[in-house]
Amino acid sequence: MKNSKLDYNLITLLLLLFITSCIAILNAQDFGQYEGNFLFRQITWYIVGIGIIAGIMYLDSEQIFRLNWFIYSFSIILLIALILAPESIAREINGAKSWFQLPGIGSLQPAEFTKISLIICLSFLVQKHHEKYLDKTLKTDLLLLIKMGAATVLPILLIMLQPDLGTSLVLICIFTGIFIVSGISWKIISVIFIIISLISSILIYLVFFNPEMLQSMGFATYQLGRIYAWIDPESYASGEGYNLTKALLAIGSGGVYGYLEKGIYVPEAHTDFIFSVISSKYGFFGASILVTIYFLLISSIVKLALDVKNSFESYICTGVTSMIFFHVFENIGMNIGLVPITGIPLPFISYGGSSLIGNMLAMGLVFSISYRKKTFMFD
Repeated sequence: MKNSKLDYNLITLLLLLFITSCIAILNAQDFGQYEGNFLFRQITWYIVGIGIIAGIMYLDSEQIFRLNWFIYSFSIILLIALILAPESIAREINGAKSWFQLPGIGSLQPAEFTKISLIICLSFLVQKHHEKYLDKTLKTDLLLLIKMGAATVLPILLIMLQPDLGTSLVLICIFTGIFIVSGISWKIISVIFIIISLISSILIYLVFFNPEMLQSMGFATYQLGRIYAWIDPESYASGEGYNLTKALLAIGSGGVYGYLEKGIYVPEAHTDFIFSVISSKYGFFGASILVTIYFLLISSIVKLALDVKNSFESYICTGVTSMIFFHVFENIGMNIGLVPITGIPLPFISYGGSSLIGNMLAMGLVFSISYRKKTFMFD
């Protein structure tokens, strides 16, 4: 038996993402949409993130396992505090009350840390359930589903009050990833996916033929507008489809290898639409390299999930994989018009302290697991 140490493959991939982020944000600042040196702030947050990874690596999975409920409860308290906070420290931005405004620190988005707490909580619940119920039955599987569902629904409800649909979708994806590998019977999984498909079909029907009912159910007008703009961006180019239209023009103008001149103006170029900046500046070639880096990062975490012998650690890796994959798919997808715009940042690339720190927390868990991974001669 031997102990593994630092995973230099993961370190290299994070370094490449850091370099890409710096270059992309520097290019995005050329548009001058906002004042300030976003590159300097991003580098600062990366330095803080490296410190967080180093700190988490001192914790092993058993310590994280014991701290589970404290971490989860703290994240819930932050979400409640955000809802109750006065405008002086939590004002609405673009119609959403999602950030604390802290002097000397800037904006802090609690929902980003909720993703990590949910990963740990769901992994804990699955592990403890299997320790308690050694014999699997339909009843025990349904009980596990109820536990996982309750732990997921609470933060989703609090986040939807902000409202923040994008982060809620990330939490659902985290739940789905861990749920699939939790050992629950495929009969239950199949039934759930059939129900979800039926609900999705009904929602699609209502979007096109009865949007008034959706509005009466709590869907905002701008959310429906984003769906219509996604389907036909040119018809909504002066309104909800403006960002998507600009992003598609920027990506298309990059061609195969991009160009060195100042590109097409894209709103939120340093955050939600930073992929369009990379594509316009470095073309299909540069965008493909970035997607390849993400593929290698996700595949490395998946491999770690399969290699570790501790189920709790494997579930955590699954949750982190689900989170990063959904972020990448949704952000790139909304930039190229594949999915509706939800305001989800591109992980490790988009500017944003809360988003970056949240991702670094997730990678800290992965590095901690990788650092203590044991390999056996007769595995």
